[in-house]
Amino acid sequence: MKRWGDLSQDTADHLTAGSVLDQAEMAVVVTDRFSNVLYWNPFAEQLFGAPGGPSGRESLLSLGIMKKDHPLAVELARHVLRGGVWEGTFDVVRGDGTMIYVRAQAVPLRHQSGSVTGIVVTAREAMRSNEREKDRFGLLERIGERLAGSLYVEETLNRVAEMLVPQFADHCFIELVENDRLVRKVSTHVNGWTPPPDTWKAVGEEIKYPPGHYADTAQRRQETILVEDFSQVSYPSPSEGAARICGEVGMTSAIVAPLCARGETLGLMYLGLSNLTDRRSPHYDAFDRDFVGAIATRVAVAVDNALLFEEERHTAESFQKHLLPREVPTLDGLEIAHRYFPAAPLASHGQGIQTQVGGDWYDVIPLSAGRVGIVIGDVEGRGAKAAAVMGQLRAALRAFAQDDKPPADILARLDEWTRVVAHPERDDFGEDITNPPLVTCQYLVYDAWSRQLSFANAGHAPPLLIVDGTITELDITEVGQPLGVRAKGVHADLVYKEETRTLPPGATLLLYTDGLLDRRPPRDTEGPVLSDDETLRILCDKLAKISEESVERIADTATVAVPGEIDDDMAILVVRSVGTELEIEERTFPAQPIMVSEARRMALEAFKDWLVPEERAELACLLVSEVVTNVVLHAASANMPRRELALDGPPLPFDESWEIPGFEEEIAGGDKEFTLRLRRGKKSIWVEVFDQDLRLPRIRSAGENDEGGRGLYLVDQLAKRWGSRPTREGKAVWFEIPIGGR
Repeated sequence: MKRWGDLSQDTADHLTAGSVLDQAEMAVVVTDRFSNVLYWNPFAEQLFGAPGGPSGRESLLSLGIMKKDHPLAVELARHVLRGGVWEGTFDVVRGDGTMIYVRAQAVPLRHQSGSVTGIVVTAREAMRSNEREKDRFGLLERIGERLAGSLYVEETLNRVAEMLVPQFADHCFIELVENDRLVRKVSTHVNGWTPPPDTWKAVGEEIKYPPGHYADTAQRRQETILVEDFSQVSYPSPSEGAARICGEVGMTSAIVAPLCARGETLGLMYLGLSNLTDRRSPHYDAFDRDFVGAIATRVAVAVDNALLFEEERHTAESFQKHLLPREVPTLDGLEIAHRYFPAAPLASHGQGIQTQVGGDWYDVIPLSAGRVGIVIGDVEGRGAKAAAVMGQLRAALRAFAQDDKPPADILARLDEWTRVVAHPERDDFGEDITNPPLVTCQYLVYDAWSRQLSFANAGHAPPLLIVDGTITELDITEVGQPLGVRAKGVHADLVYKEETRTLPPGATLLLYTDGLLDRRPPRDTEGPVLSDDETLRILCDKLAKISEESVERIADTATVAVPGEIDDDMAILVVRSVGTELEIEERTFPAQPIMVSEARRMALEAFKDWLVPEERAELACLLVSEVVTNVVLHAASANMPRRELALDGPPLPFDESWEIPGFEEEIAGGDKEFTLRLRRGKKSIWVEVFDQDLRLPRIRSAGENDEGGRGLYLVDQLAKRWGSRPTREGKAVWFEIPIGGR
């Protein structure tokens, strides 16, 4: 007779370690001291989605532990190999791509001698065991960590869905209140299943739960509602299609939790179980309801923060973008693309919205006779103050540019203005300690007909020049100091120097601010931070591959060329000179009255060759006669370069009037001359008349009996735009006539 507890041979064989582990509903994984997997039981294959037995070459990390949790796995191995016991929760991506939370415990694997030869890990899916009370705190902690890293509503809601499906639910819907309407924002389902059309509402559609529906009750009462078993209760359905699909998938249980923050209901979170999965328990219970309520509280706070952040971010971006050009004008001889991106938030540093706005700006300014001013600049610092200073500087530079002064003179005036906009500050003794903002800026003037590029630099990074696939930095010999830092007593002419280059046909300039190269390292990456030279080399290598493509394509490529997140706001301006030559006619005449008709004849012939409409050509010829006549009547008595007259002290007292009777007697000698230059653009023609007179013209108010004084009045009334600018030898008077229209 066998004693109680005696086992038969069959029973003893059935109770071997291998047999027991094969039937255990808990994952068991054994590794050696180097974390190479030596064994896992069948339940581990099911849990981690890794079919087949281990070959000995798989590491513990190969079980699907997410990259961000690799440090936890390293800590596990280090702690256990020292003889300790480790317990924690991992985010695991299964073989089918779904994500689950795994609660793991690790103990040392010991030899008979007592030495630690490996690691034994037991694991289970969190919240699917009898130890739910212990798991709840770990899972809530993980959820809180994931939500804390999100500042965008869409990203926050998607993270919620990833955490709950399929870990805790087969179906997850999240709706938010928008303008008193409940709008679906998330519709996520297990194993990639998608509801058929005309069943459950899709993302972006308005949701209306009928009175008596458990979701409507949850929203009105602001409490979490549990439907433990749909077979035992009946509720009105939002639509016939919704009722039909619930029956097809076999909905078994649901929990609806309101998302409440600051006393307001932001929306609803709906979790459901169905027959699409084979779960140990296909029904929620009161414990699950309380747990979902706790999750909903954290989700509501994260959503509220994200909504507030996006509202502030939108306000800040609108503020800055309205300070930048909304549209870049279409210009002859140039192809232009522009980009502006605010900095990504530094949430980990608690800086919030202040990191979103900055002082980067760009501008494209039409100048006289088809020339164009090109600007790129950066005000040091971030926040509304930097953006406000940027707006003032941009407006000031546009105003200064209309004077058509050389780029160095424009930067000198802008440097003075930078000191003016500085907020006054005084120390305890009343002394002025105002610190002007530090501003880098580059101002360029491009003439598409001559392809001449004039520029001056105030401490800004040189543009990249792309010619025939070769990318180099634009050769800048004189790099001046940033605006606002020039020492007192140092004249601006000694700081900012003008340089001139000729752009080859098809050449491309890439102007940028430092945000293009200064990137924050990507998350979850290791390794040294790239230097400025390395990032510039990466940028040039990627641009070289698409250098022949459109300027829009170059701008897009430059934006994403350097790896990492945008750490500072970024402005990009891509400018390409066209390959075709623009039409131009130029001739120099003696400053004699008889030459007025010759100039008119030259203009008429040019306009005829350019197929300018007759009405437009006659109008332009009329204005040519008026401008040339005044130049002949008031030609200067000497051919004196303007720069030789630059003296210290106040400006020379030139007569402001350009049309002064009595100048005929001064027209003597054959050395006085004027130049007529005609340019044709796509939509306009420009006329320029150059002479050696230093006086700039203005419109006079002619009386009824006055013989003169009406020439510039006609130009002002009939031309689209007109103006004058100083040149090295005197001045130039110009006007623009549209080719089409009235």
